[in-house]
This record gives sequence, C-alpha cells and structure tokens, in this order.
Amino acid sequence: MPNTARWAATLTLTATAVCGPLAGAAHAAPEPALSTLYAPSALVLTVGRGESATTAAPDRAVTLTCAPAASGTHPDAARACAELRASGGDFDTLAGRGEGMCTREYRPVVVTVDGVWQGRRISYERTFPNECVKNNSQGRAVFTF
Repeated sequence: MPNTARWAATLTLTATAVCGPLAGAAHAAPEPALSTLYAPSALVLTVGRGESATTAAPDRAVTLTCAPAASGTHPDAARACAELRASGGDFDTLAGRGEGMCTREYRPVVVTVDGVWQGRRISYERTFPNECVKNNSQGRAVFTF
C-alpha cells in the first residue's frame, strides 16, 4: 500500500504542476513592473538668441541622458554628466571656465534645461549678455554644444 500512496501523490503533484497553470491563466495577476537600480536622468538642453525662452527660438537643442550611462545627442555627454553629478544637478553652481575676457556687447543668449535629473523634475532658464559670458560662466561641457 505504501507504493500505491506514493504513486498517487506523484500523479497528483504532476497533474497539478502541468494542468494548474492552465486552469488559472485567465485569473492570473499581472506581473509587477520591474524596478530600476537608478533614478532616471534625461534632459533636453537648448540655446537661443534673446532675453527669454518665451520670446527666443532655440538655435540648438541636444538631449542628455546620464543614467545608466552618458548618452544622447550632446557632443560631450560623458563630461557634461560628470559636471552635473559634481554640482548635484544644480545648474546655478556649475563651475565656469573663468578664462579669457569678454566684450561688453549685449547680444543676449538664453539657455534652458527641461527633463528629469535623478528622478527630480528640472526646469531651468538663464539669460547671459552674450555667448562669451555664457561660455565663461557656466559649466565647461554642459552648455557647450
């Protein structure tokens, strides 16, 4: 009798393993979404001529993704991402070049950033008196495109 009980248990377990998933397929719960190991960091950066982003059309625009790896249409994405990480994503504290002198001509340049930095929504705008001042006072690579 012990052999019969063992065979019955084996047959029951086999039937449950084979037919069980088929019977409950219509009622199966969807699988949870996969979680990522990093917060998203994807930005769109623009540069345009004018005093405000609302009145200036962008001359250039690039994308910059910093997680999981530096990528996008930015010409120096790796360096730009490194500068942003060093500043904690604060565009006002990006280290400038501080080299060279600029003329005092007034040809305003406006830069904008929209997107997500390490899971936090970013919307940034800043106007500079001219291109030279922008290049000397903002991040070396972030707005160089």
